[in-house]
Amino acid sequence: MSPDRGRWWRFAAILLITAVVLVPVAAVLILSLRPGVASGSRAAFGLANFTHVLTDIPTLTWLGNSLGVTLATVAVSVAVAAPAGYVLSRGRSRAVSTYSLLLFVVQSLPVITAVIPLFILFARVGLVDNLVGLGIVYVGASMSVAIWMMAAYIDSIPVSLEEAAWIDGASLFTGFTRIVLRNSLPGLLSTAIFTFLVSWNDYLVAIVFLRSQERFTLPIGVQTFFQQNGTDWGSVMALAVIMMLPPIIVFATLNKHFSVGGIGGSLAGT
Repeated sequence: MSPDRGRWWRFAAILLITAVVLVPVAAVLILSLRPGVASGSRAAFGLANFTHVLTDIPTLTWLGNSLGVTLATVAVSVAVAAPAGYVLSRGRSRAVSTYSLLLFVVQSLPVITAVIPLFILFARVGLVDNLVGLGIVYVGASMSVAIWMMAAYIDSIPVSLEEAAWIDGASLFTGFTRIVLRNSLPGLLSTAIFTFLVSWNDYLVAIVFLRSQERFTLPIGVQTFFQQNGTDWGSVMALAVIMMLPPIIVFATLNKHFSVGGIGGSLAGT
């Protein structure tokens, strides 16, 4: 088989797999554009379902809650994971090795094992049915993997870049912020996207900790609306489309920044 034919076969296989994966997404989009029972429209396709879910139910409140908790979780997780990953990558002491092993153990535990103890603890300090408490759980759930992701990317940045900065008089903190972080944009974005998806798509933790409808995140809102309006598929799918939009926007916006050109440029001429 010629190399060109092999590439075409791989392209066809990828195209087929992509088409299969996108079939459910296309079905959701088509159903969301078909007027449902509550829309009162007779048109074949339209935005009546979106108008209904945005005006007649608290979709915007749920969306705001999800965005607020998710963005706060991303900010805190990345701010902590970046320096922690740096220590994990550059440290060679026994304490760092123990810390690395502990992270691996915590990472392997399912979140459900900590939900009930955390619920009991948070109930005593007033963090149940509270978005702040939910954000704390999300940060804890994503932190170990976020640190591992940052450490793995920082491993790819040569220490010689920092050593050159130290020779020029830079401190350890300056070398970290101006050399490591500046060349870690793809790693930071990967960590941020992972944390974003963990928080945005969560249902299990949110359903345990949240009780009031005005504090629901979007996954709970979608499930609650589906339970009450199971026959109105158009409106349910419109809510599903609204829930899919933020991750799609995030990927579309940040995709162009996934490049290792910064490291390549830093190494030029060395």
